[in-house]
Amino acid sequence: MAIDDIALTLVPGLGVKGVVHLLEVFGTAQAIFAASADELAGRAELRPDVARSIAARKSHPEAERELRHCRRHGITPLASTDDAYPALLREIPDYPHVLYIKGNAEVLSQRCLSMVGTRRISTYGQRLCEELVRGLTRIPQVVVVSGLAFGVDVACHRAALAAGIPTVGVLANPLPDVTPAQHTSVALDMIERGGALISELHSQSKQRGTFYLARNRIIAGLSAGTVVIESPASGGSLATAHYADGYDRTVMAPPGRTTDANSFGTNSLIRNRKALLIRSADDIAEELQWEFALSRDEKTAPAPTPELTAEEREVLSLLGDEPRTLAELIAASGRDYAALSVLLMGLELSQAVRQLPGNRYERFR
Repeated sequence: MAIDDIALTLVPGLGVKGVVHLLEVFGTAQAIFAASADELAGRAELRPDVARSIAARKSHPEAERELRHCRRHGITPLASTDDAYPALLREIPDYPHVLYIKGNAEVLSQRCLSMVGTRRISTYGQRLCEELVRGLTRIPQVVVVSGLAFGVDVACHRAALAAGIPTVGVLANPLPDVTPAQHTSVALDMIERGGALISELHSQSKQRGTFYLARNRIIAGLSAGTVVIESPASGGSLATAHYADGYDRTVMAPPGRTTDANSFGTNSLIRNRKALLIRSADDIAEELQWEFALSRDEKTAPAPTPELTAEEREVLSLLGDEPRTLAELIAASGRDYAALSVLLMGLELSQAVRQLPGNRYERFR
């Protein structure tokens, strides 16, 4: 990548689509800056003031500062004309010409799957994140992409880390900072385990909290498919789904209960045929035509059922779709604290139930 590539993105009054237009006309950033103001105004139909600014190379000093910032913080700038630039992202009409990357840039060209959803994740949504991501481990070179936001985003990143899957965070702020700052440790783990953080924003971008929608187009554009885990009737995850649909990418969503506010958006996507209904990672793989690394027999073999005692099965039967507190289970089972705790511990060891914050329990499978 040349300094011209960064300089092109810093030209005032040009914008993302203006950069894409110039690249379509001239081919490379170097060719754009080699053109005269008259040629830029004529061939590319630029405003005269923008054409003069490019011809005078006025953005190059700022680009030099940006390159020094990248070197100082271990950030890799990647231009859309570079071979390593993700091919799927280059296909969208408003692709960012320069991506700033911390971590492993190679994962951006693997099998990327975007997973997004509400910031107010429910227990059901948390379980979906974990189960869907865990199922993806059988797909070679799969990468989980999200936005590192609260709720579904960070739950998917954490699930990917737990499953040993590389994961990419697309940020709405310049690197090396992480927003929200509470997720900095997760971001560092993502980089250390072969993933990456990316942003289209240079270090001198003015932070006004207006970059989230633009960021969502990159999440959608990077990936062959987008899964909306949970969403209310409106929100950023639905905007990501809208981008993905506009880019002719596959949009998928697991259904939720019709009475749950967190499922209004996902259920509407499915009902309006804007998203394909999925129930598992197998459905995701089928829709995207991704093969599993395991044989068909291994893929379809049911998970082994843990051997439970009669008392454990009785306690397990008390757990339905929603978690229950220990106090509720004591009342429902008629057992005292000590006896029930022993049974719950056995169920946890058998991976039949798991404990949640607040001394609550739910079925694990």
